[in-house]
Amino acid sequence: MSNSYAAAGVDVEAGEHAVALMKASVLAASRPEVVGDFGGFAGLFDASALTKFKRPLLATGTDGVGTKVVVAQKLGIHHTIGIDLVAMIADDIVVCGAEPLFLTDYIATGKVEPHVVADIVRGVAEGCRQAGMALLGGETAEHPGVMKPGEYDIAGAGTGAVEADELLGADRVREGDVIISMASSGLHSNGYSLARHVLLGESGQRAGLDLHTHIDDLGRTLGEELLEPTRIYSLQCLALMKALGAHLHTFSHITGGGIAANIARVLPTELAADIDRSAWEVPAVFGLISDIGGVTQAEMEKTFNMGLGMVAIVDASSASTAVSELSNLGIVAKEIGSVRTRRDGETGDAAAKGGKGGAVSLH
Repeated sequence: MSNSYAAAGVDVEAGEHAVALMKASVLAASRPEVVGDFGGFAGLFDASALTKFKRPLLATGTDGVGTKVVVAQKLGIHHTIGIDLVAMIADDIVVCGAEPLFLTDYIATGKVEPHVVADIVRGVAEGCRQAGMALLGGETAEHPGVMKPGEYDIAGAGTGAVEADELLGADRVREGDVIISMASSGLHSNGYSLARHVLLGESGQRAGLDLHTHIDDLGRTLGEELLEPTRIYSLQCLALMKALGAHLHTFSHITGGGIAANIARVLPTELAADIDRSAWEVPAVFGLISDIGGVTQAEMEKTFNMGLGMVAIVDASSASTAVSELSNLGIVAKEIGSVRTRRDGETGDAAAKGGKGGAVSLH
């Protein structure tokens, strides 16, 4: 008996079949700057597009979707998890004012199932379409003996560009600025280890809820709620920048670490923000996690987005315009807080994610 790659658990033909199935999705997620056909060793992007900038800065980000992939695998639904991947990357890139340009993805799996891989990539392509990015390339790797058949994880990296003198950030934020929220679509892609621990009983300490159970407070099954794709805000953020100009000072993507830690990281150290908890509606899924799991408010707010997917910090004179513009773009937006001088010794509700920034308190 001779050994072979297939005998070791790697099915090259299945990988080629997956590539063939995903081709249409990849080609649909394009931009005019993409050069060449699908299937090259490297994706090509025409950098002459950057000549429209006086001094272009490249912005890059990389991310995954964490243990949300476990829910997708349990339900056998794989065509939305790629949207989550793009959201986590594109919406990090746009925070500094950069236009997301292109993305590459990586899928690792215990066994290549061509239709599953194609479904994942279909979601990535749809996310890229929503974000205005090109899906420039990717890689699928089979890891037999390391991951089980049916298991996979996904990651990606994206690149964007911003004009140097239009770069957004903490240095633009001023006392008196207003904080505008953009509603989330639910849990997005953060806190799933805690959500699964509480709702699905995966700690083994108790029987959890079934993913197929209809939850009245949610208006749908638990599985449908947990797989709701992460909202992508990048195109709306770019439109808001165009509408407000210099009156838009920065964004903050509310991801891992929660509200206070993510807003604090886009404030200068001498400033603080007060956030009014009553100013927006908290989706029911967060109350479900808190009630069933006995999770404290403080723990909820440092783990989940609590209904805020992205925030913009704007000059007070443009706050009402920002809300109107976002509403016209299909985003539920509210004025939720303001920026002031930081008091001596003030720490806020959480240290700035990354270690440097202002103080944020929720009231």
